[in-house]
Amino acid sequence: MSQMPQLSACPSCEEPLESGDLYCGACGFDLSAVPPRPDVSPNGSAGSVRGAAAGGEPSEWPVAPEVDSTDTPVPTHLPTDLPGTDSAGGELPERPDAVSAAPDAAPAVPDAATAAPDASSAAPGAESVTPDASVEPDEYPLPAPDAPGSPATPAADPRTATPPAGTRLCVACRSGRVDPDGYCENCGHAQPRERDHMEQELDTVAAVSDRGLRHHRNEDAFAISTAALPDGSPAVVAIVCDGVSSATRPDEASLAATRAANDSLLVSLPRGTHPQQAMHEAILAAADAVNALAAEPASAREHSPHQNAPACTLVGSIVAGGLLVVGWVGDSRAYWVPDDREGPTVRLTEDDSWAAQMVAAGLMNEAEAYADERAHAITGWLGADAYELEPHTASFKPDRAGVVVVCTDGLWNYAEAVEEMADAVPADAADRPLHSAQVLVGHALDGGGHDNVTVAVVPFPFVPQGAGSA
Repeated sequence: MSQMPQLSACPSCEEPLESGDLYCGACGFDLSAVPPRPDVSPNGSAGSVRGAAAGGEPSEWPVAPEVDSTDTPVPTHLPTDLPGTDSAGGELPERPDAVSAAPDAAPAVPDAATAAPDASSAAPGAESVTPDASVEPDEYPLPAPDAPGSPATPAADPRTATPPAGTRLCVACRSGRVDPDGYCENCGHAQPRERDHMEQELDTVAAVSDRGLRHHRNEDAFAISTAALPDGSPAVVAIVCDGVSSATRPDEASLAATRAANDSLLVSLPRGTHPQQAMHEAILAAADAVNALAAEPASAREHSPHQNAPACTLVGSIVAGGLLVVGWVGDSRAYWVPDDREGPTVRLTEDDSWAAQMVAAGLMNEAEAYADERAHAITGWLGADAYELEPHTASFKPDRAGVVVVCTDGLWNYAEAVEEMADAVPADAADRPLHSAQVLVGHALDGGGHDNVTVAVVPFPFVPQGAGSA
């Protein structure tokens, strides 16, 4: 195989070259068209014989004309200024632009596999010199352009292409795919997580949970369900939990507590357990589920020795057989709102919080206590590092139809007084519980949305069996 001439400088611009260069890095000159050094140089020293393979005679280099002034540079002679033959004996093209022929000119050699890698092996009359890519393995040829006259293949538009089944598309650009980390591969937009906004509706109960406007994740959770009592009558269940943000993995705690409490009620109520007792047992089951989250490997505790155990609050309600039962631990609440608004709206729970303790002790009135920065410091919660667990339960027999609003403090912070809650609940809440839960979540977001917001709306049908507390 013939070798490329070894040049130290570009014949065109005189820029230094490196070994193995096919083109000048400064001007792009095609170095493959440079003929070998002549046998006899202008100074009489021996060199290689141009055209020796064809038996040609040595050629004399033309003498550069002298100039009158040293300010004028000496003209440079290019290799193409000399006539000559290639190694096959054919005449080299005399056009000065032969070395800069278009890169897409078709080679004269019909079989590319047998073509020589340099200019000396080109067939006579070839108009372009195409080095073999195998000479320089670091060079990667570009794909050939479409043949003239052939129709161009249009590129597929990613916005209109049909993605494979099950592919998640970005909610922002509507075209990029979502990677496993939850970000769009196209625009990089973070996608909403499943728990950022949740809604569920059954025939007789509905719930909505939203991350809010300030938190980076939703640490609330809810569970709603229905069960059949032994006599065949329905029982409607709503459980709402609020993760304690200062604890470890509060989102996991709230989810574990809602599931455990709901599962417990779905087992005990059909068995004939009294709803109030069933609620008590459900809170204990939720506490066990949250406590189990604290059972971390010893190595995890070594790396994070100052983390609190997972914790959350809980509030739940059961509507069954004309009875309304509530249970809670922490500062999540339940409100009774009558349909006709003629009866009083009542808060059915008492917070396990610093503010509630101050009011109960008579040290502050409610307005003063909840204005204090310590107001929302809870004194009761579900978790391995909680104080002695004291589940609260109560049962009522309302004397009229209404709805039970079961919520976290993400809502009642914006409707704390019972009158404010009554005004926020839509008049048709009993007929449209999902819409009412959506309205209440919107009320909190419109108020600032500083916390996660979770609301369950449970209609209570009136059963004329008397009134009063059980």
